[in-house]
Amino acid sequence: MNVRAAGPAEAAAEGAGLILLTLASGQFLMTLDMSVMNVSIATVANELGTTVTGIQTAITLYTLVMATLMITGGKIGSMIGRRRAFAAGCVVYAAGSLTTALAPNLAVLIFGWSLLEGIGAALIMPAIVALVARNFPPEARRRAYGMVAAAGAIAVAAGPLIGGAATTYFSWRLVFLGEVLIAALILVLSRKLTDAAPETRHRLDLVGTALSIVGLGAFVYGILRTSEWGWILPKPGTPELLGISASAWLMAAGLLVVGLFLVWENRVGNRGGEPLLRPIMLRNRHLTGGLSMFLFQYLLQAGVFFVIPLFLSVVLQLSALETGVRLVPLSLALLAAALGVPRLLPRTSPRLLVRVGLLLMAAGIALLLSGVDLGANASVVAVPMVLMGVGIGSLASQLGAVTVSSVPTEESSEVGGLQNTAMNLGASVGTALAGSVLIGALTSSLLAGVESSPQTSDALKSRASVELAAGVPFLSDADADAALKEAGVTGAESDAFLAANEKARIVGLDAALAILGLVALGSLLVTGRIPNVPPGQQTPR
Repeated sequence: MNVRAAGPAEAAAEGAGLILLTLASGQFLMTLDMSVMNVSIATVANELGTTVTGIQTAITLYTLVMATLMITGGKIGSMIGRRRAFAAGCVVYAAGSLTTALAPNLAVLIFGWSLLEGIGAALIMPAIVALVARNFPPEARRRAYGMVAAAGAIAVAAGPLIGGAATTYFSWRLVFLGEVLIAALILVLSRKLTDAAPETRHRLDLVGTALSIVGLGAFVYGILRTSEWGWILPKPGTPELLGISASAWLMAAGLLVVGLFLVWENRVGNRGGEPLLRPIMLRNRHLTGGLSMFLFQYLLQAGVFFVIPLFLSVVLQLSALETGVRLVPLSLALLAAALGVPRLLPRTSPRLLVRVGLLLMAAGIALLLSGVDLGANASVVAVPMVLMGVGIGSLASQLGAVTVSSVPTEESSEVGGLQNTAMNLGASVGTALAGSVLIGALTSSLLAGVESSPQTSDALKSRASVELAAGVPFLSDADADAALKEAGVTGAESDAFLAANEKARIVGLDAALAILGLVALGSLLVTGRIPNVPPGQQTPR
């Protein structure tokens, strides 16, 4: 593939719209896989002759592969060229999607979806960040990064709608076949992307690569297992060492290895080699500020997208399609803000806009907290979704330009790797945090309700305190009733248990929303690292 060197201004003049469409489509496609099959897990499991846990494992591994390879993928982009890395990622991703669409069993599904698509995404997503920097001048980057980030956030919201429609009316395999076609189209359009040929060729730091994969992998996997194993104290019957949850040990080991990774990278750089990542970059105040806000944005985003579908689909018993429709206002508001804020407020302080975005997200969460209650209907999510969308869009319009503009353009691939690592970490923590708080509050409330109910026998109270101590699943009334019948609980005891479960679900949802609201307000403390001057009006740091 020939690499055509040209300046940002030329690229913008020749076809900025098509370039932006190409990169935004890539971001949409990469993010779609994180949510598109969540509503179809049971269907996929039945067709492949496996369990729901098996499909959830495939989803977890996809996130894990992406998170561990983002830094390496960014470095490969700087070595071979960002456009080449982008194109190679499209080919690998398309191969993975095709393999997944034709998968006869779980093993093939994991190979195609979790491994190949994860590797493809790790090449594509850092390259997208770098290619925006290469193809757009600093003053145009806020709008460009806003559009790319909006495409990813919309994919998270639209995923359940797309997956639900495909599974209901056609087949889940159609989603992955569609991804093959989209990846092929993006590959064709990528020929329009402008890139500069790498000035020098370096060998990949294999030791650094191994340390980053092991460290990030252990930390992210520990986070992903917290809902089952517990954060610090182990849940009954789960792995533990010295009375501490295996999740905590994994996260601690991961942080230790990441520390060794940074020490090694310093050593490589001091000896004149080419490190996978220059640790000195992490001393850049604006870069670390942008990365921190990416982590908080995706933490809040993932947490809300975990809680609200549970309320709509489990509590209110809406279908996958109806649930997806209720999330559309967020997508529309997000897109409008991501595109409108840079256009209407081009000289406004990024720090101020990020703070406003966080406050809007906190306000949306607060409205959800007050609206999600017994007897509430689906309309209570409409206004909060708009506020959340405008808040996320405001952040999306600023953060990408902040991180990349804080360093020279030739380091944009490395920034892309760091940025996507922060996003994956944030999403993993957000889902795990919301899930663990929800299940903890649900369990405590349900056990308290059963204990205080005069209709519940002492035998059932004792049985519930033992069997449900590890955590109560978030069940609809129908599923809870079926489980009670299977356990031999009927009559007044069953009615009392269902009433307690109905109240406990709301308690769990409110607890998860409350902690997310506190995180949104707490993240304001980090915004001091965001620059006051918009990119294009300051020199790289």
